[in-house]
Amino acid sequence: MRITLVHPAGFNFVPGQPDFSVLANRMAPIGILTLAAWLEKHGHPTQLHDCLGPYAPQGVEANAEIVLATDPELIGFSATTCGFMEVVDMAAYIKARRPDVRIVVGNVHASSIGGSLLESFPEIDYLCIGEGEGAMLDMAEGKPPAGIDNLVFRDGDRIVSNPRRERILNLDELPFPAYEKLPGFPHAYHLPLFAYEKRHGATMITSRGCPYTCSFCDRTVYERLYKVNSAEYIYEHMKYLRDRFGVYHINFYDDLFTASRKRVQALCDLLIAKPLGMHFNCAIRTGHTTDEMLRQLKQAGALMVSMGIESADPGMMERHKAGVTLDAVRKTVEQIHAAGLRAKGLFIFGLPGETPETIKATSDFVLSLDLDEMNMTKFSPMYGAPIWDECVSGDAGEFIEDWRLMNCLNFVLLPKGFSSREEMDGLYNWHVRRFYDSKAYRRRFAKRLWQHRWSLWHLIRHLPRVVQAARYFSANKAQLEAQKRDFPLHPRQPRNLQPFLSPELQADAIAAMSPIRISRRPGPAADSPEVGQPCQSCG
Repeated sequence: MRITLVHPAGFNFVPGQPDFSVLANRMAPIGILTLAAWLEKHGHPTQLHDCLGPYAPQGVEANAEIVLATDPELIGFSATTCGFMEVVDMAAYIKARRPDVRIVVGNVHASSIGGSLLESFPEIDYLCIGEGEGAMLDMAEGKPPAGIDNLVFRDGDRIVSNPRRERILNLDELPFPAYEKLPGFPHAYHLPLFAYEKRHGATMITSRGCPYTCSFCDRTVYERLYKVNSAEYIYEHMKYLRDRFGVYHINFYDDLFTASRKRVQALCDLLIAKPLGMHFNCAIRTGHTTDEMLRQLKQAGALMVSMGIESADPGMMERHKAGVTLDAVRKTVEQIHAAGLRAKGLFIFGLPGETPETIKATSDFVLSLDLDEMNMTKFSPMYGAPIWDECVSGDAGEFIEDWRLMNCLNFVLLPKGFSSREEMDGLYNWHVRRFYDSKAYRRRFAKRLWQHRWSLWHLIRHLPRVVQAARYFSANKAQLEAQKRDFPLHPRQPRNLQPFLSPELQADAIAAMSPIRISRRPGPAADSPEVGQPCQSCG
């Protein structure tokens, strides 16, 4: 079967503003690259189109025409919440041109809502819930939908949600992602600016699932079953990227890269014994990292480690990320710097319970830590997160359920402690300027100018667009604020969709509550390699 996999551009923007985000960060879509490699391993020719790629056109119709030009029999879209309506628009265009083409949508939005999406969007034929490799291979081999676990489909007027299939327990069975299918990889894809010293860069994900549940995280794709690639697989994957594509920096985007200390130690041992000459960044767990592990990471090639902190208000931390204390954060930053590594803090602004006082306290705390880098995201509720019901009910504040805006760039939730979203934007901008204008950050940046030469060169190459963005924002401030306030909902987007369960699964759901409805306080999964603290922020 001829299959084309598509990564939609989504809506990585604030209303009214042009999208300049890819100037600072363009990452390869690892999920569909892995799926493409898996399907081809089993003999099914697979095409791939990244609508955020360096050579992709703008607009739904232009990208849909590229997909149609591959002459697919089956099209698979991987869609997060903010990109789902773009998938709907592309699917409608494709169906108008080629009604015979089957369309399946997977990833987090489909997994967290399920069959209710098929009731709203007839142009979508199937949903792939959870892990995609097994279901997509069954479809490619022509297996009837009724026999494909993880698949949601229509049977006449009835929506059928098949059972979940067993997860892939040995991730080393998966081939390396099909990076070669991305035009411009790796030179036209790049990691976040000033987060690397060597080029070119690439991203890797070496685990699936998370044994813990933060209030704001959706765990419906992989649930709470945590599985990892072995140290040997990771080493060979890194070597493959270096030797075939000239990649010399890796960003590991695992939720919990260091959750298995034995795996981390084994990988460090390999990288120290047989150096690849590569750098990498990864996430660690606040308060649960030893000096020895950090020294090993540094010796193995780590440049920067990040940690999820979220807030400096103890009440907010207890509510949303229990088990992390401010004292532990301070100690961990000191340990990171003592090992010669850069420290990056991850924070979320706008969680339920946030107030001007809590964000100011967080800003003070951020500056007191002497962090090398900081990322503060704007909170976006997600369907599969434990905190979703509180947000959509209005208990947490005023919520705008516009899927396109749920991209961590817009304040879709207005917590009760704030008078307006304009107040939140003002405080957010104040904090960002405060951090990057601080003497400590400027001093560190100046000392690292030569180390950051490739990031600076990237900005110089795209200087016209950088200047265009700066001028646009300064000249249209009032207009942009008005467009943010009056941004219309997509005419076809439903609201208040309830997660779908077929009659066959309702009894199971009652007997065993879904993992997305567990307590906010984390606890270890049965197969967790270690008992520890909750996962890092998605920021």
